[in-house]
Amino acid sequence: MTLIKSISGIRGTIGGEVDNNLTPLDLVKFASAYGSWIKQHSSNDRVKIVIGRDARLSGAMVEAIVVNSLIALGIDVINLGLSTTPTVELAVPMEGADGGIILTASHNPKQWNALKLLNSKGEFIDAQAGEMILESAANEDFSYAEVDDLGIETKDDSYLQKHIDAVLNLTLVEKEQIAKKGFKVVVDGVNSTGGIFIPALLEQLGVEVVKLYCDPTGHFPHNPEPLEKHLGAIMEAVVTHKADFGIVVDPDVDRLAFISEEGSMFGEEYTLVACADYVLSKTPGSTVSNLSSSRALSDITNLHKGSYTAASVGEVNVVQCMKDTNAIIGGEGNGGIIYPESHYGRDALVGTALFLMLLSEKNIKVSELRASYPTYFMRKDKIELDASIDVDSLLAAVEKRYQHERINTQDGVKIDFENHWVHLRKSNTEPIIRVYTEAKSVAEAETVANAMMDEIKGLV
Repeated sequence: MTLIKSISGIRGTIGGEVDNNLTPLDLVKFASAYGSWIKQHSSNDRVKIVIGRDARLSGAMVEAIVVNSLIALGIDVINLGLSTTPTVELAVPMEGADGGIILTASHNPKQWNALKLLNSKGEFIDAQAGEMILESAANEDFSYAEVDDLGIETKDDSYLQKHIDAVLNLTLVEKEQIAKKGFKVVVDGVNSTGGIFIPALLEQLGVEVVKLYCDPTGHFPHNPEPLEKHLGAIMEAVVTHKADFGIVVDPDVDRLAFISEEGSMFGEEYTLVACADYVLSKTPGSTVSNLSSSRALSDITNLHKGSYTAASVGEVNVVQCMKDTNAIIGGEGNGGIIYPESHYGRDALVGTALFLMLLSEKNIKVSELRASYPTYFMRKDKIELDASIDVDSLLAAVEKRYQHERINTQDGVKIDFENHWVHLRKSNTEPIIRVYTEAKSVAEAETVANAMMDEIKGLV
């Protein structure tokens, strides 16, 4: 089965059988369920939803089905066309819309697509809303409008500039300061919308851009998840072009990774660390990341005399924790920057501008910046279990065994040791335990991970 229905949206591979893959019928049902939920919770006479998509091959087809399903419900649609996840998030409140849908499977390969669902604030819907929408889709509990009440589609291509203007208008972004440095940057847009938005932002900041895979054809030239093993081409290009650094984004531009001038990974986990370093130096306060993110953010926050809080995994959980703690910056270790002065969503454009400000102020190379931060190494593993295994009991046994260590059970079991940590999370869709570890060396992280996995297998 390659159709995944969750509280945050629906994701699957194009083609195949209904309810097993992401077919046109599945798209109609889920878009209709979401549109109906929006109508039920809106006090507006005319309901309005913003739509945007990444450049993947199925995008135009999925867009047409979703847009017309909403029109059939009597909903007006503002269609941004080729866009990014953070752009749609910004557009929803700017348009006074009731919700938004981003058509993207994020870092998944080209055969995948998905619907990411937003509320009227331009933020991801919560678990309760997600459950209601899933139930409505399963029961086909929706009714379409009569001909005189059909919605209207309006196409709007102005949000590339509106998004850039929103970044340039941030208090801590100074265009002239960045432009004076004469940065040269290589951009890998993975042939999606990042190849449009990131170069456009950089050029308006006075940065020289070398484009790599920036044609929005949807033919991803490599696995689109911005991990080191997929990024050989940009690592080589940064050195060849003698660039100051490289920028890599995923297809919907909410994840951000950097390549140093030496052609090495800055580290996805350290994208948030660097941006937080700059923001905290100007506006001291609190930070948030999820439980599976690097300890380095906590270290940097403490250095700036701020307070750090760990949230459960998932952007909606990070956002809620940021609101609860009044955090000035936060995000996820996968390169997701959430800066509330802009909006409560991961935004690679915002992260890019903050990183450039940090570099322009410190006046050092990217490799030197990376060396200035605490060094940790992370591993991500999983243990496949028999379906009959009680995973909750297993995790409870681990918790009891390590009860004298610092334990956090808000999202699985996280054990904080003095020099490393281990985070165990069960999957909600398959019988596996995900094992995340972080330590001060690659060898130590591997040793800790293997020891914990052996221990869990012994408990089984």
